[in-house]
Amino acid sequence: MSQVNRSGEDRRSQSRTDVTGLVNSRSETLSFYADLASHRPYHENEQFPEELKKFCQALIDYTASAHFQLYKHLDENKERRQPVMNVANDVYAHISKTTDLILTFNDRYGDGADIAEHMAHIEHDLSSLGEALADRILYEDMVIDAMLSERRSA
Repeated sequence: MSQVNRSGEDRRSQSRTDVTGLVNSRSETLSFYADLASHRPYHENEQFPEELKKFCQALIDYTASAHFQLYKHLDENKERRQPVMNVANDVYAHISKTTDLILTFNDRYGDGADIAEHMAHIEHDLSSLGEALADRILYEDMVIDAMLSERRSA
């Protein structure tokens, strides 16, 4: 087998590993989100602040995972498949907006934040975040599908 084929296979294998890591991180984050949503009313639950901080950590880990396992490769122009780049370019601005919302949420409720200061807005903030996560997943899946469908046809 030629060196070119092996390096191509290595890149494809690494891409699959990266996508799997991203999906696992996303699943963990969504699980934490579902747990938080089940604690309404939030002000009456003593465990909520700690669970909220755990969720924020998972949320930031997921966001970083997406960046380092999917978008960094695209940002560094290492992706050579034009259909994948086209999809990524189409959705990147939308994903970036969700990242901004995630970071704002983490600033309000993550480690070091004064959660009590924002508790009056937590229900609205969680709802807005949930909508942003749904959008983000849709856009990420478009990029992932483009990567995987290109791989199948190659």
